[in-house]
Amino acid sequence: MDVRACVRSAGRAVLDMVEREWQQPLSAGELEQRLDQAVEEILEGELMAELRAQPPPPSQQPPAGPQVPHTATTTLAYIAGLLQSSKSRARLAGRARLSLSQTILLSLTLLCERVSYRSVSRRFLLEKGNIHRIFFSFCQRVNMLAEKQIRWPVGEEAVDALFPLLSPEKGREDEEQSVPRVLGVLGHARIPIRLPIGKHDVESTVPEVKRMKKEAHPDSWLNLELVCDRRGRFLHCRISRGSDVDRGIALRDKLKQHPELMPPGSCLVARAGYPLTAHILTPYVAASHGPREELFNKTLGEHFHILDQALARLRARFLRLRYLDIGNYDRARAVVLTACVLHNVFVDMGQVVREEEGVEKEEAVNQEGQEEEEEEDEEGVHRRVAISDWLFKSFESGSTCDDVRTGVHSYVR
Repeated sequence: MDVRACVRSAGRAVLDMVEREWQQPLSAGELEQRLDQAVEEILEGELMAELRAQPPPPSQQPPAGPQVPHTATTTLAYIAGLLQSSKSRARLAGRARLSLSQTILLSLTLLCERVSYRSVSRRFLLEKGNIHRIFFSFCQRVNMLAEKQIRWPVGEEAVDALFPLLSPEKGREDEEQSVPRVLGVLGHARIPIRLPIGKHDVESTVPEVKRMKKEAHPDSWLNLELVCDRRGRFLHCRISRGSDVDRGIALRDKLKQHPELMPPGSCLVARAGYPLTAHILTPYVAASHGPREELFNKTLGEHFHILDQALARLRARFLRLRYLDIGNYDRARAVVLTACVLHNVFVDMGQVVREEEGVEKEEAVNQEGQEEEEEEDEEGVHRRVAISDWLFKSFESGSTCDDVRTGVHSYVR
């Protein structure tokens, strides 16, 4: 008799005893559900025991965040531990024949591979309807971890996360105070989804495929707005409909209402199209640039690759994000948020996936094209001018770093 059979036998005996004490017999469905839950709790306990038995992480791994070794078993165990420690104790739906580790493995398969529900059905010997319920129940549970896993650093943690906008050469440390330090890089991506039912123009005589290629419907994608630190970890995540034209406005207002979120002398950097404020620095977008503006733009541009690389790794790990065949906004949003939460989990674990070539360029192009309009406040304009002046004076005196000087020299020539 295997372990599961022993557990079920013991569980049935306990439930029979409870029935006799309460004098209220359980229905067949209730009995089966309680037995399944008892089996799952035992298996999950074994999984957690395996996690606790793992050796401490090696010292060379990144210090921030919890660390575990890089094996498939410990990855499943670690995610299982996060789910068990979440606020909600709700039972994952559709797990009558799956342990928690199998549930996580099934869900990661759907997220990380471009496979159909039918393929997963054959692999896990489950009906497609059950797989659908299991996957979205898993996403809902992971979404409950978003507040803990995707959080804005405060206090000493925020100060430790800062990195220089420009590293001056030795001998100009006194001038470094004129240039803010960077907390994170702000940007966005588009996640294509299936156009919701009712959004198609049924009166159009143009074939749908040709019309969508010519001008995509705004609800055929999700806007994913992110702020990431220098490690590529997400500090802020906002997912909205494609028709939402808010680009950093909500974040701008939040930082304005809570300036304590930004350490003194710090800023976020973003591509053109985002609001220019005292906390968010964006490039100059005028038709004609002088050397001063070009130097400032190049200095900011040195940091955009941080977000591009993080987005490239997000899409390289979670291939499902290339196209979500989901027409329901809430469910599509839950899947994208799940991927972002797990991205941070894997960064904390020290697991880095190699991004595919071409994704960074795609993100850069994706963020261009909306550079025509940019909101500016007076304080942001003054701060950008002051930084531009200092950078250009440093350039003229030869104290800026070599790569920036080279770029501006080529522009001047």
